[in-house]
Amino acid sequence: MHILHGHLSPQVEPDSRTLNLAGQSLVALPSALATAHALQALNVDRNQLSALPDWIGNLAELQSLSLYHNALVALPEALWNLYRLRVLNVADNRLFALSERMAQLSQLQMLDVGHNALSALPASIGALAHLQFLYASNNQLTALPNSIAGLTQLRYLNATDNQLVTLPGGIGRLGRLIELRLYNNRLVALPDSIGELTALLELHVMNNQLVGLPDVMGQLRHLRKLDLQSNPITQLPETIGNLVDLAELNLRFCHLHELPKTIQNLKQLRALDLRANQFAHVPPELRALDKLEKLDLRWNKLQTLPSWFDELTQRGCTVFV
Repeated sequence: MHILHGHLSPQVEPDSRTLNLAGQSLVALPSALATAHALQALNVDRNQLSALPDWIGNLAELQSLSLYHNALVALPEALWNLYRLRVLNVADNRLFALSERMAQLSQLQMLDVGHNALSALPASIGALAHLQFLYASNNQLTALPNSIAGLTQLRYLNATDNQLVTLPGGIGRLGRLIELRLYNNRLVALPDSIGELTALLELHVMNNQLVGLPDVMGQLRHLRKLDLQSNPITQLPETIGNLVDLAELNLRFCHLHELPKTIQNLKQLRALDLRANQFAHVPPELRALDKLEKLDLRWNKLQTLPSWFDELTQRGCTVFV
């Protein structure tokens, strides 16, 4: 052990492959790291770093770099020389921009830039052909770059808590995407290309400004979870009945007064949340949902309750009205 900036810090061995310096109250990286050429994984989470030294670009074997929860306002250009990086976590810092040189991290598989002050993602992000996980939540993004269409290996995309108004049409080219999180934005519509995301299992778009859904939503036949809560949706498309694998459907705090008759085709549906809508009557098609385990109709203005509610409860469905 040695003293660094008034705090104890572990001695850096030149041949170390993994180093964890998380939570050490560091205000700078240990200078001994400059010669740690064999280092493959470096964790400096939860420190007080406001800048990174240029020599970080000399750690040529580095595959994982985590800088979560520091005070970084910029990343040095030398960082983009770490061509072997597969994991880069710079979440919860004070970053305002990212370099177009990001494209040089051609082996990157996971990128977390969430909880910063980014107003845009670099167009070059689309060149990260191996990227599988992209976290960009809690920034100030007003759009996603059209180049995102190049992320053909992406499986998870999180752009929640931003200021997105529209999605790029090229989003439909993310053919391997299985989870898409876009809640707490300002989306007014979903593009027709969203119907091309045929591998999608979960779609989270709660708390946006959606007034409806495109008919192509019915093409998402493997979708298991659809969260539309807190959108001013007045009508669902008939094609929603094509989502035959859907298990959870959240329509709480929408503006619905009826459901399409095709809702009865959702034979795998287990949870249906219709709270705080404008239903005067319970849609009779819900009776056909054999696997329903929870039906929530509270905070509507139901005039009557159907007699078949007893059937639902007898087969184990919890009903709230």
